[in-house]
Amino acid sequence: MRFSNAAAHCTAAMLIALGVAGVPRKAEAHPHVWVSVETTVVYDKGTIAGFRHRWTFDELYTTMAIQGLDANNDGAYDRKELAELAQVNMDGLKEFNYFTQAKLDAQPLKTDGPKDYWLEYKDGVLALNFVLPLAQPVLAEADGFSFAVSDPSFFIAFDLAKDHPIRLSEGAPAGCQANILTAEQDKAELERLGQAFQQELGGAAMGIGVAKSIAVSCPKT
Repeated sequence: MRFSNAAAHCTAAMLIALGVAGVPRKAEAHPHVWVSVETTVVYDKGTIAGFRHRWTFDELYTTMAIQGLDANNDGAYDRKELAELAQVNMDGLKEFNYFTQAKLDAQPLKTDGPKDYWLEYKDGVLALNFVLPLAQPVLAEADGFSFAVSDPSFFIAFDLAKDHPIRLSEGAPAGCQANILTAEQDKAELERLGQAFQQELGGAAMGIGVAKSIAVSCPKT
């Protein structure tokens, strides 16, 4: 089977990002890809129906990923030119449940396949946009709904965007709110990773953002 140059670039880019090109996905000493996360919790008819994600990749990954994709050589990258890479992204992310962990209390919630996915290239970086529905919507007023976006192996470092990382969509009942939580176990993991960095780098200081959980709650009607 033969692949186009664009397809080869797309495949290589996503395999590198996910660390599945023959690289064991055990806990890494440091991440290889950095992603800034913005998520809108999607409401529909009194339920939480899913998430609208926007993931902005770091400049180094972006530079590698877009090589060979400027089909018309105009120096820009439109949705059509990035469509194949977007598809490869979504196909590869399926194995990892799109790095989205949703829970109701301690019970994990399943998701359906992504919808409305596309890549945008702007200001020198790529941003992946997609909607990830819950397999079974959750009542907006249900207690204990939370989610996080993270890679447990730390190959990809997900961090919340600095400005307005979490939003609630239109249709959210009045009084609903999202709170970013920092659990004590996250703090302990951060300290452990800090020690691992120092050992690997001969005492050089380095840090990493640990995934933060977001709790979403609405007043009971």
